[in-house]
Amino acid sequence: MIDFEPKDLAVKDVHAYLLGGVAPRPIALVSTMSAEGNVNLSPFSFFNAFGANPPIVVFSPSRRGHDGSLKDTYNNIVTNKECVIQAVTYEMVQQVSLASTEYDTGVDEFVKAGLTPVASDLVKPPRVKESPFQMECRLLQMIPLGEGGAAGNLAVCEVVKFHIWEDVIVDGVIQPDRIDLVGRMGASFYTRAVGDSIFKVAKPIGKRGIGYDQLPEFVRTSDLLTANHLAQLANVEVIPSDDEVTTFVFNLKKQTDSGAGKPGYYREVFLSALEDLDSDRNVAVRQMFAAAIRALEADDVAFAWRALLYARTVETV
Repeated sequence: MIDFEPKDLAVKDVHAYLLGGVAPRPIALVSTMSAEGNVNLSPFSFFNAFGANPPIVVFSPSRRGHDGSLKDTYNNIVTNKECVIQAVTYEMVQQVSLASTEYDTGVDEFVKAGLTPVASDLVKPPRVKESPFQMECRLLQMIPLGEGGAAGNLAVCEVVKFHIWEDVIVDGVIQPDRIDLVGRMGASFYTRAVGDSIFKVAKPIGKRGIGYDQLPEFVRTSDLLTANHLAQLANVEVIPSDDEVTTFVFNLKKQTDSGAGKPGYYREVFLSALEDLDSDRNVAVRQMFAAAIRALEADDVAFAWRALLYARTVETV
């Protein structure tokens, strides 16, 4: 690893490392209005949510890097104490990038970026029609973090009204593939949160996983299982019993649907391993581990545990 202290680097290098390492970051597309009624629209990737009761979002309208001066978004929100924060989708990302251009004060970025303003209900700045997730906000506090170039300012905002496209919600949950959000990386890189980029991780809420230290040695020291696999296995409260493993294998053998074509194709792999036990036990055991790994990738931890425990049984016979 390389090691250094920020004070030994140029500000631009510190900035670049932060953007590349603290990523991906959600993008706040922020609309504000000046005292004269001029609309401003600008994206910020130093942004996140920090509470739900009340709903709080924070973004940083940082000072300009070259001279430490304050930008229009900062001046507008400090003056009027209002803004609208929009999520950024793949369909509008190029327009949002265009809106980040440092236009002169008074220039309407809605016009420049080809985005459509829509009247808000509770605040004066307009919303962006093209965004499927919009938050009308009021400024609670502006916290300055420095006065030099690229210093941040934390705009702590309370959400007073949400506007969300109905078709991105299923059973009360915003669906990643429907909202199609993008995130900011370092330099000119972005990421798109759809398709294979999305995966699930089981939350340990309401239970206490056994932890790494309670994993059987043959599992913990396996050269086939990754650290992620081990963590999934360690997130169960109880390791299956011998009887549960025996019943699992017995029932699996009786199934006419072996699982072919299902996520991971792991049932078929395990059944194939059972058939190979008499011809090559070592190969069969590794196949069982492979089936367990595919099951973990399909988030079927129960299957994975039983496959691994059975593999250990036949390996030690």
